[in-house]
Amino acid sequence: MPTIKSRTQKQSGGPWSPPENWPAKTRAEVRQMLTAPGQPFEMEEVEIGGRPTRVWKNAPASLRNIALAGRTHGDALCTIYEEERVTYDAWFRAVAALAHHLRDKGVTTGDRVALAMRNLPEWSVAFFAITSLGAICVPLNAWWTSEELAFGLSDSGSKAVICDAERWERVAPGCASLDALQTCIVSRADSVPDNAERLEDIIGASDAWADLPERDLPEALVLPDDNATIFYTSGTTGAPKGALGSHRSVCSNVLSSKYNLAFAPLRRGEMPPEPERKTVLLVIPLFHVTACSAAMVGYIVSGHTMVFMHHWDPEEAFGIIEREKVNLTGGVPTIAWQLLDHPARKDYDLSSLELVTYGGAPAAPELVRRIREQFGCEPGSGWGMTETMATVTGHVAEDYLNRPDSCGPPVAVADLKIMSADGSSELPVGEVGELYARGPMIAKGYWNRPEETAQTFVDGWVRTGDLARLDEEGFCYIVDRAKDIVIRGGENIYSSEVENVLYEHPAVTDAAVIGLPHRQLGEEPAAVVHLASGESASEEELREWVGERLAHFKVPVRIVFTDAMLPRNANGKILKTDLRELF
Repeated sequence: MPTIKSRTQKQSGGPWSPPENWPAKTRAEVRQMLTAPGQPFEMEEVEIGGRPTRVWKNAPASLRNIALAGRTHGDALCTIYEEERVTYDAWFRAVAALAHHLRDKGVTTGDRVALAMRNLPEWSVAFFAITSLGAICVPLNAWWTSEELAFGLSDSGSKAVICDAERWERVAPGCASLDALQTCIVSRADSVPDNAERLEDIIGASDAWADLPERDLPEALVLPDDNATIFYTSGTTGAPKGALGSHRSVCSNVLSSKYNLAFAPLRRGEMPPEPERKTVLLVIPLFHVTACSAAMVGYIVSGHTMVFMHHWDPEEAFGIIEREKVNLTGGVPTIAWQLLDHPARKDYDLSSLELVTYGGAPAAPELVRRIREQFGCEPGSGWGMTETMATVTGHVAEDYLNRPDSCGPPVAVADLKIMSADGSSELPVGEVGELYARGPMIAKGYWNRPEETAQTFVDGWVRTGDLARLDEEGFCYIVDRAKDIVIRGGENIYSSEVENVLYEHPAVTDAAVIGLPHRQLGEEPAAVVHLASGESASEEELREWVGERLAHFKVPVRIVFTDAMLPRNANGKILKTDLRELF
């Protein structure tokens, strides 16, 4: 496959230039400092699935341990949701009370308990109550239909389900056909549902959790490599598969995220700041690994405050950032774009923001510069997937500004390699091929899918289905999903490459490239574009823009404009199959 050269980031003020004397240290030097014996990011080798594996020596041993760590934060605020404010002490009392109730209902080690609700304070209570028992939490997509929710409950063989009232309306009709399902608990229901319990009758409403008795978690032996979660894949095609994660694979994110943040000051020649509590606007759904594994579990260890929203609305988010002095937000690139381009942004004080970070979907290089220039804070990015339980790569600040089209290098306990299409040979630096990843964060496989597991999880590596390349320093560049390549007359067109050029146009705020059938060429590239508020551009202008920057065969033959942001699944990935009908 051809080598793809990095493009210089086009900016109205010119390309980003590194500060004088940056970097003060190489990445190898920083890695050595952070992982040295006795340091927080020290590593050790353990056997996982019969294979020697590098792991974080100081990572929490289990999600049960993380719940206990949360208890130590006492009166610090754990969650804010509208007018509801919950301290860590109250949160832990609720976790313990629900865990005891589940144990009384017969839930024990290895049982599956489904969790289906929007981002509410009780989401994290249920998650840790389940996993602290050694049971397996099965977060279900809150956007799923009745049939899809029934599939998740049936496929996982869940013994219990904890859901909000809105999800219960979709779950209830199918419960009678689910032989394994014995216990149903519903939150925020106006009355006691038929064949179910009200969560509030067990632990009370969130404002009453502080009045619950102080008690320990039920006794349970939970080991690092025990089964902990089943997260269903959020692929844009095909039936979802449940990725089985261990406590170690989820808990590895705690140190992986901190490791990426510690890199930036050391690269400048500064010492990382002392840890302090932050306020985070967490708007992406907790039923995905990005929010649950890469964000929530680490926030609870650190004692951060998580702010939830009932519905995503950029202007409402501005008000929350100003009122709660939010330090961190993001999640997926769409969130950052909408915050940047909303005309009300200038009416709010957003100076508390320190970091806007995201993963889950590729981001345009232009977004990186705009976060730094217009928010006055640092940008951050990372890569992971459901099968990796979230974080595998990441970088922030200058490293990200310096390589805005990269998702960063792997964290110290992870390895990446680029393989040929048939998986028979590893490709050299710079060549594009399928990305493979390994490390302690990798899922064990797919729940009850031995054939799919054997195809995707190979000798400790996960085949990601992403086309990527690595540079000389190990930075990873996601080029495309293998199925999203447009092949025009035998020439490969990576959609992300064309999309990034479209994003560089000052009028473009959202873009996707797909392939249109062609009798002779097989496929031709086409684009769907959403323009920023108050901006204008014609199809011909954008085609010329791309043609000035990329080879002629990569220029979209058609460009369709849409009034709304492009359709995405809950993890921020554009639903490209939904775009074809526009043509």
